[in-house]
Amino acid sequence: MIHKHTAVLSTFRTERRWKRSGCLALSAAVLCSILLASCSPPAQTAAREKRDGPTPVAVVKVTRQDLTRDMELAAEFRPNQEIEVYAKVSGYLKGIYVDVGDMVKRGQLIAELEVPELGQDLVEAHATTRRSELEIQRAKGEVQRAEATYRMRKLSFDRLSALVKERPNLIAQQEIDNASALYQEAEAQVQVARANLASSEQDVTVASAKSARIGMMISYLRITAPFSGIITQRLADAGAMIQAGTASHTQAMPVVRLSQVDHLRLVLPVPESIASRIRIGAPVEIRVDSLNRIFQGKVSRFSGKLNPSTRTMETEVDVPNPGRALLPGMYGYASLKLERKDDALSVPVQAVSAHDTNPSVLVVNGSGALEERMVVLGLETPERTEVVSGLSESDLVVVGNRAQLKVGMRVEPKIVEQVAAQGGH
Repeated sequence: MIHKHTAVLSTFRTERRWKRSGCLALSAAVLCSILLASCSPPAQTAAREKRDGPTPVAVVKVTRQDLTRDMELAAEFRPNQEIEVYAKVSGYLKGIYVDVGDMVKRGQLIAELEVPELGQDLVEAHATTRRSELEIQRAKGEVQRAEATYRMRKLSFDRLSALVKERPNLIAQQEIDNASALYQEAEAQVQVARANLASSEQDVTVASAKSARIGMMISYLRITAPFSGIITQRLADAGAMIQAGTASHTQAMPVVRLSQVDHLRLVLPVPESIASRIRIGAPVEIRVDSLNRIFQGKVSRFSGKLNPSTRTMETEVDVPNPGRALLPGMYGYASLKLERKDDALSVPVQAVSAHDTNPSVLVVNGSGALEERMVVLGLETPERTEVVSGLSESDLVVVGNRAQLKVGMRVEPKIVEQVAAQGGH
């Protein structure tokens, strides 16, 4: 029994040695085949390239173009001017002659007020002025009479004085003293009459000013448009009591809201990074998606300081709107031109690799092989970048995916359509 078990065990070990020998032989065969495949001679690769031909690649020519770098900012259109029109005096609204949507010209009548008391005040002021003018006439007569009395008494005093010099004891001293007193009294009366005349003239001035003031108040009963524009809101109706639009009247009610829309303002929040580059008069292109149109404007003014909370500077762009296609409240996208290079040597941005470290491009040389060139870049736009050095005009540079391309590879260049420099649009 023991011999039988030993024979079986020996047979099992023999079979396992055969299997192990077979596996080792198979592994050796696979390893040899891999080594042979990896060590295929370059001649086979060259033969394959010769059979398939050069690899086609997309290229563009290096050209010169005008480049601009822009920044696009969104903002809301506002009226060039917008006010609520108040009455300058208190009164009842006699009539309102405009409504929402009406276009008005500067000086056009919008509404009228009714204040009967002003008419009575004007009549009274005219009467006061007339009375003051009559007082002037009376005062002038008093001056003439006083001057005549003065001349007569002065003449009498001068005669007595001359006679006393010729005959000292002929006239009593009392008579000479009386003549002197009358002469001085007449002189004082002239001064009083002239002062009364000046006072009467001042009364006329005061009365005339009062009349002019009341006349001005009456002119305020006509509410007119301070500038040309469109009525965007009507806030009162005929018969309403309107308070004067002054700081002392907290209950003052506007009559209409008026907006100037032949010119609009676009207030741009310019970030701190480019605030120093903003210049008055710089052209601005504004895209309005709701109208599918482009409008032209220019930088008209800027605040000159940054908002501490947003770190932006308010910059206003004036946009002509003669046909009133633009409406206040619409959104526009303004392109600010920050930098410009004319006739710059440039390539598409897709042709450049490693922008932040060592930028390079792949160039197809005269023999049809790929060559890597290190380049120095300048102004960059979303579509193209300026090449300061490293390339020449009309060089063929590769665009697109470079993953399957290697330096020295023979290629067949396929010129694709040039990407125009749009300056950031």
